[in-house]
Amino acid sequence: MNFDEEMKKRVTEVRSIIGKYLPEEEGFQRTLLEAMNYSMLVGGKKLRPLLMQQTYVMFGGSSQVIQPFMAAIEMIHTHSLIHDDLPAMDNDEYRRGKKTTHVVFGEAMAILAGDALLNYAYETASRAFAMEPANQNIGKAFSILTSCTGIYGMIGGQSVDVENVNMPLTEEQLIFIYRLKTSALIEASMTIGAVLAGAGEDEVEKVRRIAQHVGLAFQIQDDILDVTGDQEVLGKPVKSDEKNLKTTYVTVKGLEQAKEDVSFYSGEAVRLLEELPYENEFLHELILQLIHRSA
Repeated sequence: MNFDEEMKKRVTEVRSIIGKYLPEEEGFQRTLLEAMNYSMLVGGKKLRPLLMQQTYVMFGGSSQVIQPFMAAIEMIHTHSLIHDDLPAMDNDEYRRGKKTTHVVFGEAMAILAGDALLNYAYETASRAFAMEPANQNIGKAFSILTSCTGIYGMIGGQSVDVENVNMPLTEEQLIFIYRLKTSALIEASMTIGAVLAGAGEDEVEKVRRIAQHVGLAFQIQDDILDVTGDQEVLGKPVKSDEKNLKTTYVTVKGLEQAKEDVSFYSGEAVRLLEELPYENEFLHELILQLIHRSA
């Protein structure tokens, strides 16, 4: 398997699926819809919907019922990026190599676009109920989506992060933030894929643990890249955490230990993945690539 070629093909497919669920840019609220679509289409590897899709396929899923959930998880992720970039948060001007939403559309419209995407994500995911009314796993998947993105998931983690800017954090506090702010969406992506494919409870729990390790490794690697990366390669500013006086895994444990811990968490994720009685060579390689990425 040529991973780069497969990745390009699959990302193109995921973009096409997500595109079907984006709103038409019309009506008096057209500017809002343009801001939503700009943010969704500006770039990115679409990792969360891709992880969801590939986990679904690994467990034998073959229905289109996964598609509205794929679009929804990307909308929720994009909502978080819009709000992360705002002047009140990280105050970044570039994301994925393009001007951030608040720079292009203004701060007020960016806030509304983020809010709109979060709400539209749930509206989009709910379309799955009409696709397969008798499928009880859709309700389980919807519950995972809402819980992993709310006050006990992504938004809860973000609140702790914001509250502790300019303050020292313990490793325990930092891991708590990362598990909610970053891992939660990756957990939602992979567990929804498993649930919708009909995986058993023990298998879903193992997938959740895999995703949690992936999420932690991914965020620690993000901290490393903020120190060592190149803005042209990353498509966003480097040294942003230092500028915003944020405590990161690198500032708590040092660069070398951070690199070692990325290897540990990624190794655990792969070990658990290989324990499952299913195979998905692309998913296996995708996990390794996104954890050890340089962009």
